Amino acid sequence: MKLKPDEKYIEKAKKLDQDQVERLHSRMRNKLTRITVDKKLTDLEALAIQLELEDEQLEEWREERRKLNEKLEKQEAKLKAKQAEKEKEKDKK
Repeated sequence: MKLKPDEKYIEKAKKLDQDQVERLHSRMRNKLTRITVDKKLTDLEALAIQLELEDEQLEEWREERRKLNEKLEKQEAKLKAKQAEKEKEKDKK
């Protein structure tokens, strides 16, 4: 885990209201929390790092979801092709 957040995430963290800050703290990893408590990071920096981590995780999830959707679409296409083939054979009889 990097200890210097990107500047755009610092700006995002500055704009958070108290409720959003509390929610972000509740999702923060223990390691990040300990580093903050040890005063190696300011609270703002820790929040910015957490925002950045969550954005990265969201992108990874979206990529995995896209792959899964493609796989499901291929399976559905195969199933429809099989069903159409069965219907043709049934119509011939």
